[in-house]
Amino acid sequence: MNKKLWTVLALVTVVAMVAVACGPKPTEAPAAPTEAPPAEKLKVAFVYVAPIGDLGWTWAHDQGRLMVEKELGDKVETAYIESVPEGPDAERVIRDYAQKGYDVIFTTSFGFMDPTITVAGEFPDKYFMHCSGYKTADNAATYFGRMYQPRYLSGLVAGKATKSNKIGYVAAFPIPEVVRGINAFTLGVREVNPEATVHVVWTNTWFDPVKEKEAAEALLDQGCDVIAQHQDTTEPQKAAKERGMVSIGYDSDMSQFVGDTVLTSPVWNWGVYYVEQVKAVLDGTWKTHQYWGGMKDGIVDLAPLSEKVPEDVRAMVEEAKQKILSGEWDVFTGPIKDQEGQVRVPEGSQMTDEEMLSMDWFVEGVVGSIPK
Repeated sequence: MNKKLWTVLALVTVVAMVAVACGPKPTEAPAAPTEAPPAEKLKVAFVYVAPIGDLGWTWAHDQGRLMVEKELGDKVETAYIESVPEGPDAERVIRDYAQKGYDVIFTTSFGFMDPTITVAGEFPDKYFMHCSGYKTADNAATYFGRMYQPRYLSGLVAGKATKSNKIGYVAAFPIPEVVRGINAFTLGVREVNPEATVHVVWTNTWFDPVKEKEAAEALLDQGCDVIAQHQDTTEPQKAAKERGMVSIGYDSDMSQFVGDTVLTSPVWNWGVYYVEQVKAVLDGTWKTHQYWGGMKDGIVDLAPLSEKVPEDVRAMVEEAKQKILSGEWDVFTGPIKDQEGQVRVPEGSQMTDEEMLSMDWFVEGVVGSIPK
């Protein structure tokens, strides 16, 4: 091959390479779209004073937590801790949740009030809500319900049920909340049975199954044939059933755990409040408050009546319930006398919220005293 031919071939090769380089490029596959990271969930914690297995107070609060998960589950994650003692240990637990990044912390017992306020001061960007207390801050609120309303209705049932005219009441601590409940219950009892009396035994416990059952048994030994309570367990109801007597539960519908000897129970529906407050935090509208809702809000109610409750009593209870729901009447409307027969609330008058929230005296018909 001569030199001229080599030159031609070289030129052809160069032209071909240039043509390839300048020609249309192959289409590149589009990049995969980048997925937005999932929105960070609001972290909500609940601090419980007793185990969920109490089937009463803490069980009812946990039903509220589950309602938050059911209604807002794609936006929140929840956590809880059981059996936290009231006092210094509560402060440690509440602070631990705040340090771990929980945004909203519900503390569910009266004795958690001061620890809640202390920790709220340390974490101004968190939201704290304390059950049954009275201290607030810019980022700390209180909440409770007008349990005295269904308490009164349950008193109507108890007053009609007793044959001995002696009703036993196992009471927790001598604080206004408990005193108010005893009084409302007694007003209901005496409305339908002026001869009946309500006998109070204090246990100074919220959750002590053994002590609470023993207190109920002591009342049964004294001739009480209906047992009511302000306690967190079903043990007083069990004591009544074992003696062939009937009872009034509290916190949750205790008939589902004990049976139809539980004639009814004033119950808590905490989820109504919990869902509303978590939504407010999510949408940025939350403000500090002191919430005290009633049967109209749905946070408190009366559980379905046992089949042992006669139809005429059912009708009477429903009529009284409708009066409360309509706002036409409320429980602490005069005339109301105390144990000594002194008129504390004149006819036509109604106790203010402040008076009810600081109640430290028993109404006529209560047998027992309030320890100082």
